[in-house]
Formats: sequence, C-alpha cells, structure tokens
Amino acid sequence: MVKVKTSIYVDKDLWRSFKEYSSKSGIEVSRMLEELIKDAIIEVELNRAFTEMGGGYEIDFDPVEPKGPVSSFIRVMRDERANSVFRQ
Repeated sequence: MVKVKTSIYVDKDLWRSFKEYSSKSGIEVSRMLEELIKDAIIEVELNRAFTEMGGGYEIDFDPVEPKGPVSSFIRVMRDERANSVFRQ
C-alpha cells in the first residue's frame, strides 16, 4: 500500500480530542483516520448499491430491553459512544 502525506485543516479542540481518543485507544492517529475514511466510503457505496437495487432501504427492528442489570462498564461504554456520535 502506498501512503500519501497530506495536510488538512481541523478545529483545534476537535483535533486535540481526536488525538487523545486515538492515544487512549492505542491506535495511531493516521491508522484511525484511515479507518474512518474507509467506513465513510463503505457507507456511501452501500447506500448507492441499495438505491440502485430498489430505490432505497430501511432497517427495521425492535429494540431489545435488557433482562437484568447492565454492568456499569457496559453502561459507561454506551454513554461514551452516544456522546461521541451526538457531539458531531
């Protein structure tokens, strides 16, 4: 795989948070950015493919309610994920 060096302009606080998140995750910033770019491209291509197959798609499911207490560890992970998704 050939790598390309590039420059981008990003909000300073957002970049700092991203670098901290990357460090805590144990993943190099470049690697994490590559994964995010791949995810975005895959989503676009899947949307295009599903649209070509029949004019769109919808995922339909009923939410699952936990049968017992959810561990505090899982709750923290879910809250962190929700905050990162909705912070954008």
